[in-house]
Parts: sequence; C-alpha cells; structure tokens
Amino acid sequence: MTHDLKEIFNGDMPGPAALAAKVRTLAPSMTRSMQLVAEAVAGDPARCAALTVTGLAELTGTSEATVVRTSRLLGYPGYRDLRLALAGLAAQQQSGRSPAVTADIAVDDSIADVVAKLAYDEQQTLADTAASLDTAQLGAVVSAAVAARRIDIYGVGASSLVGMDLAQKLLRIGLIAHSHTDPHLAVTNAVQLRAGDVAVAITHSGSTGDVIEPLRVAFDRGATTVAITGRPDSPVTQYADHVLTTSTARESELRPAAMSSRTSQLLVVDCLFIGVAQLTYETAAPALSASYEALAHRHSPRGAR
Repeated sequence: MTHDLKEIFNGDMPGPAALAAKVRTLAPSMTRSMQLVAEAVAGDPARCAALTVTGLAELTGTSEATVVRTSRLLGYPGYRDLRLALAGLAAQQQSGRSPAVTADIAVDDSIADVVAKLAYDEQQTLADTAASLDTAQLGAVVSAAVAARRIDIYGVGASSLVGMDLAQKLLRIGLIAHSHTDPHLAVTNAVQLRAGDVAVAITHSGSTGDVIEPLRVAFDRGATTVAITGRPDSPVTQYADHVLTTSTARESELRPAAMSSRTSQLLVVDCLFIGVAQLTYETAAPALSASYEALAHRHSPRGAR
C-alpha cells in the first residue's frame, strides 16, 4: 500500500511537525535500538530521507526490522511513508521555520539566558503537545465530561497542581469536579463512581502507583477513564478509555521533568475545559459571570464598599 504527500499531511499519519514531536515524546520509552533510529531521523531528516531502509539500518547500527518497527511506532504504515514525512521535515528546517535546539541551562548562565532558554523550551513543549494531541480522543473526553454526573481527578506532586486547576475551572462553570491528592481518599472516592461518571488520571511517567490505583478502581466501577500522560504505552493507560498524550522538554540537572510536563499538562486541561465550556455555553457563561460577580468585591480598591 502506498501513500502520497497529501495523504500523509492530511490523513492519520503525522505530518512533519507532529513527527518531530512524536520522536521527542516516545523516544524515552523505546528500546535502545529504536531510540537510535528515532534520534537519527529527528537529528538529520534530510540525510535520512535519502536513505533506503537498509541504509538507515546501517547508519544506526540496527536492523531493517528495527527501522520498520520504529516507523510504525511513530505512526506510519511503513518506512516509505516515514521517508516522505522526513523530506517534508527537512524542507521546513531548510526554510528556517524550525529553530535550532537550545543548550541546557548551565549553573553560570545569566538570568537573561535562563529566561531565553526556558521560554524556548516552554514554546517547544507546547508545540510538541499540540502537534501530538489526538483531537478525536480529546473530543470524546469533552463529551463524556459534559454528560458526567461527577468528575474525579487524580494526581500527585506537580501533577496534583494541574488536577486542582482543572477541577476549579470545571466547578466555576457548574460541573461537579473534585481533585484528589490524598491517595487513600482518591481510592475511597473512586469506589463511589459508576457508569456515566468520569475519572481523570494525570501522571507524566504513567507509572505513579498512587494515581494508577484510583483510576483502576474507577475503571472497574464502569466510569469513563482518562489518562493524561507523557508515556502512551505506560501502565496507567491499561485502565484508560481515552489517552491524552503530553510532551516534555529534555530533563536536565536544573530543569526537572516536572517543570515542562506541568506546562504540557496545563495546555491539555485548558483545551479540555474550553471544549466543555463550548458545549455547555448556555449554562457555563452565566456561571462564570456569577463567579466573577461573587469575587468582584475582593478585587476592589482597599476601603471601597
């Protein structure tokens, strides 16, 4: 089966921007041999686009089977389709639309350099997340949330902050949503869920036991379950009806994964919230106005009545 460029860019296969995002997102969970292939195609798409499957296998010191498996993991039926996307990615880079990757933040960097590097990394993380986010999955989660009797959200550490942000947004437009950061309370509340309810687990690694356990309970109870994770093949996804994949910048000594994962998670929950607000606009808009009015006096100049 063959595909032309139009099919790759307009169909289900990821286009050039999404390819680069997928490589950055999936590489950490690949086998070492598959990582070598992924790193090669992301690092020098122009060179790899000119290689046959045998040539790329020789370049990376792997096998033709590994090249094909990596192509399929990245979303392409075969290596030929990946080569077409690589050609498109190379064209983008040569036109100047793809900036060079910045260096890690160093201990002796100036504040100005820190600001510039962090700003670039945040922008790249958001762009990668947007490029790889499955909008069909997102739409299904939005629909489930709109119809839900209640929405439970699980997260620990930095992910718990994202969970609380989502819960308070949904509460302000009239939905019943709760963020659970205590793992015991998360499980005991998950037991009360049933079909028609929604449970959302937020975990970048996808292997946080305190988040997986309540989602498993919610799944067993028949609730619609959602995983927001940077690892689409991680343990949490086996209990998720829908998976929303986030991206993250490369971890470094002064930039732990929690920093960039939080940025991408916030983008996903904001998209989820906006989708819900759109579908419930007739009730969401008055609810937002009422909450603004209820808090207006707290933002008045001191002494005003």
